[in-house]
Amino acid sequence: MWDDAFPSFLIGLREGLEAGLIVSILVATLVRAGARNRLPQVWTGVLAAIALALSFGAVLTFTAASLSETAQEAFGGTLSVIAVAFVTAMVFWMRRSARSLSGEIKEKVTGALAMGSGVLVVTSFLAVGREGLETALFLWTTAQAAGESAGPLAGAGIGLVLAAGLCWGLYRRVLRINLTKFFTCTGAVLIVIAAGVLGYGLRDLQEGGVFPGGTAYALDLSGSVDAGSWYSTLLQGVLNITPTMTWLQVTGYAGYLAVVMTLFVRGVRATAPTPATARTADGGAAARPAGENPEAQQGPAATDRPDSQPPAAGPEPTPGPEHPEPPHPQSQPVKGARRRPAWVVPVAVVAVPAVVAGLFVALARPKPGSGQTVAVSETECGKGFTAPDPGRRTFQMQNTGSKTSEVYLIDPSTNAVYGEIEGLAPGTTRALVATVAGGTYAWRCVPSGGRAVTSRPVTVSGRGSGAKAVVPVSESDLAAPLKAYEAYVDQGLATLVAQTRTLDADIEGDHLDRARTDWLTAHLTYSSLGAAYGTFEDFDKKINGRADGLPGGVGDQGFAGFHRIEYGLWHGQSAAQLKAPAQALAEAVAGLRKAFPTQDFDPGDLPLRAHEILENTLQFELTADTDEGSGTNLATADANLAGTRELLTVLEPLLTTRAPKLLPAVDADVARLQKLLDAEHRGTAWTPVEKLDTVTRQRISGATGQLLEDLAPVPDLLEIRKSA
Repeated sequence: MWDDAFPSFLIGLREGLEAGLIVSILVATLVRAGARNRLPQVWTGVLAAIALALSFGAVLTFTAASLSETAQEAFGGTLSVIAVAFVTAMVFWMRRSARSLSGEIKEKVTGALAMGSGVLVVTSFLAVGREGLETALFLWTTAQAAGESAGPLAGAGIGLVLAAGLCWGLYRRVLRINLTKFFTCTGAVLIVIAAGVLGYGLRDLQEGGVFPGGTAYALDLSGSVDAGSWYSTLLQGVLNITPTMTWLQVTGYAGYLAVVMTLFVRGVRATAPTPATARTADGGAAARPAGENPEAQQGPAATDRPDSQPPAAGPEPTPGPEHPEPPHPQSQPVKGARRRPAWVVPVAVVAVPAVVAGLFVALARPKPGSGQTVAVSETECGKGFTAPDPGRRTFQMQNTGSKTSEVYLIDPSTNAVYGEIEGLAPGTTRALVATVAGGTYAWRCVPSGGRAVTSRPVTVSGRGSGAKAVVPVSESDLAAPLKAYEAYVDQGLATLVAQTRTLDADIEGDHLDRARTDWLTAHLTYSSLGAAYGTFEDFDKKINGRADGLPGGVGDQGFAGFHRIEYGLWHGQSAAQLKAPAQALAEAVAGLRKAFPTQDFDPGDLPLRAHEILENTLQFELTADTDEGSGTNLATADANLAGTRELLTVLEPLLTTRAPKLLPAVDADVARLQKLLDAEHRGTAWTPVEKLDTVTRQRISGATGQLLEDLAPVPDLLEIRKSA
């Protein structure tokens, strides 16, 4: 989590220290002016600034959550660019204004003392509020980039607490810090981090459709860099550098870093103190030329330089000719006037931003609970359905009939599905949420055992991006892919019958070395038929059973098939001990080959297996869970990948029309994983999983995980939906 926390920690520390220094100057100025009774007004302004920052963060969070996925990308990208602009301005402002910061604040405080309590509250609010808004915006963008909030929130919290401790130490003069060096170093680091946030924001804008070039990659190291490794995670979390980056990302990152860092370094050199006015590393003054006014090192003016300490409160000066006590008529209570409770203003400054933020979120977000109630039945579908406004909408689907129904929100011109509810029972109501844009919509209800009923269409006016409709798939659509895959499996089984007979003959003839080679050949053939495992029924346990869960483990009588023979071949068992398992394996394969043409192969299994084959690979092969001594799990993974590739080939016509960008991404993932597996295959030998170094193992697992992620939409895209 630390890699995601560090950028927020740094912004929390720096912004917290800036705000803390401002508050220290405000407090010290009031104490020196003998106006301690006005300190609550300063803290009220600070509290109001904190409440505003928290409310601003809430508005960002809940506003983004109400948008469609594409709009969220565009919204997040825009705010990332704005956050970079704020951070850049903050870095340069602090470098330019730090030396006169104390004098400006004290001048404002002196004017506020003469104008009333409200002005002092506003002064402290404005002084601290800017830091709070910058912190909230940058924290939100870093959380978006990280994809989670725990790390960034923890980092920011630690940074703010540390900043508060440093400010207290500086105020009490128990710490001395060279603030010039601190703000210079943190400024340089923040510029590097901001460059990464800019690159991430530009990528979001590409994914949101604002900028083109989302698939034009200038950098693609995903085949050689494991995205899940510690160093890759660190670079992504801290600097937002990812293994794949588009040309726009790289140009924005490099251009921002080159221009802004150059200007920052030049500015630091231009404002560097001369030797005569340089300060020591502990923040104290170096030797000065004779005759220079030493008062520049004394009193409140010492904070005019960023490497000085805020003035200590110290004892209050005694009023006299040299220290006249300033009059503060506004701070004197009027006799007979009813005093306002002390808690009213602090509560108000917290409540007002929270209420305003709540109203904004309530007005901006759609009301899920107030969605249309749409009735469905065997004879009528979509009763009560009217054209909704564009945006994220919730429809309360109520089954008023006597049969369970499948309910679809469709485009009536193409039958594409925007959303669905499966198994809506009679007398029940369930919500269907969909993002609606301009277009035509209708409801289709398919009661169990009945005919489909379609509502009248409605037209929605407006622009924007809505939910992407999926063209439904029927059993007839999957008939051709199923036939092609059955032919592939039948041919594979025919090959497997011959290979297992050869393996049986090897063991019968006591040729165990040859048997080890032929065992791997046959096992890889079977492992490439993964999409048909559910169809093989009990034959799979006889052919490829595992010892896990058996009472006797590898010695159990029920342990059979390839893994039983593998255990014997690589654990010194004799041919006599392996003869019966080898014969049983050959007989089981022959029986499967004979039974397969009559077995029920559910066409709906094809899309599911596209994802499940490699799920098993990740769970069993890449963990070496199924290794019984041969060390060939990577070879099995390679065969599983070949089976997945064959399955995608037969499904390609259906996938291309429904998700044209999916297969190119999957093909790139397959090639990446294939390259990693090939690197561990030398001649007839494969590197055992246990002997892989940590980096290589992480790369293979990471590439498999990425492929699984890109394959995840396939079952939904090709799910068989009832239409009649």
